Amino acid sequence: MFNEYKDMVSIEEICEMLHIGRNKTYELLRSGTLGGFKEGRIWKIPKFAVEDYIRERSPGRKV
Repeated sequence: MFNEYKDMVSIEEICEMLHIGRNKTYELLRSGTLGGFKEGRIWKIPKFAVEDYIRERSPGRKV
């Protein structure tokens, strides 16, 4: 999934991947719903965190 993206993705790339806006992306990150961390003022988001976010919200997922 998302093979065209590097292992760490930017805010803009998350917006593309999830088809959401910047405000929603920051909301997900600040709440901890989407995994990531800040280095200074820059958010660092592992691609697997976005994939996990999608899997967790997919209907019919197996827990």
